[in-house]
Amino acid sequence: MKPEIAMNQSEMTIVKKESQKLKRWKAFYKKFKRNKLALIGGYIVLFYILVAIFAPIISPQDPFKIDLVNKLQPPSFDHWMGTDDKGRDILSRLIFGSRLSLTVGFVSVFFGAAIGIILGLLAGYYGKWMDTIIMRIVDVLLAFPGILLALAIISALGPSLINVMVAVGVFSIPMFARIVRGSTLSVRKLEYIDAIRALGATDLTIIIKHIFPNILSPVIVQATLRLATAILSAAGLSYLGLGAQPPSPEWGAMLSSGRDYLFSAPHIALFPGIAISTLVLGFNIFGDGLRDALDPRMKK
Repeated sequence: MKPEIAMNQSEMTIVKKESQKLKRWKAFYKKFKRNKLALIGGYIVLFYILVAIFAPIISPQDPFKIDLVNKLQPPSFDHWMGTDDKGRDILSRLIFGSRLSLTVGFVSVFFGAAIGIILGLLAGYYGKWMDTIIMRIVDVLLAFPGILLALAIISALGPSLINVMVAVGVFSIPMFARIVRGSTLSVRKLEYIDAIRALGATDLTIIIKHIFPNILSPVIVQATLRLATAILSAAGLSYLGLGAQPPSPEWGAMLSSGRDYLFSAPHIALFPGIAISTLVLGFNIFGDGLRDALDPRMKK
């Protein structure tokens, strides 16, 4: 009977944990749902993600097809957003460009977050000389404005979309490292961490199973807000000719190609600018809503 009793107790413990997680998610959703502006931001982000996923299906024309006869055409029934200087359909290029912009944002933020989280955990958990070395490296990276650091990296690596991801990811590292370090310093002082260590748990087990899950909230919020910065920075670098190269339908590159036709065909630059602005705005207000919903100090 004893093994059965022990098994029942363990099953009850698992059920309790699952129910607690479900209650926390329900409380988070209720708090997030009250923020109407954050919901709008979430819908904007979801809309662009769906557009990127179903781009080949919903795109009305080939985004790379050149038609010099119909170049610089204003918006019409045939071309809802007009055509560019090479006769390519702007709407189709925007739809496929959402894939590039979102890919750059997610990959660069994941790259920066992965390295920043590791550095922050090591600095916050071990402290002493390791904390000093890691934080001084982070301070050096923070000494450079993000876009200038990205420009320096791309100048060394060469202009390409992959190098833009690397550059944007590198200047995202310090922010994640600082946030994770601060959260780790507060969590590692809790009594249950000392109890787990006294039971013989290794440092790796403590960091992965007990510290990291408890510092995820600020990391998720920072990642969401950082996505907006990454997409905007990537568009800026492509605008300068350092990112995606022609004929890629990247929004920053499309905006750059339209600057020579601001008076004769303003729609070439107008629609990519609107796409960049709305996506960045969506991520920003969605991230603000996540921060308010995940912060236990926020009052109802």
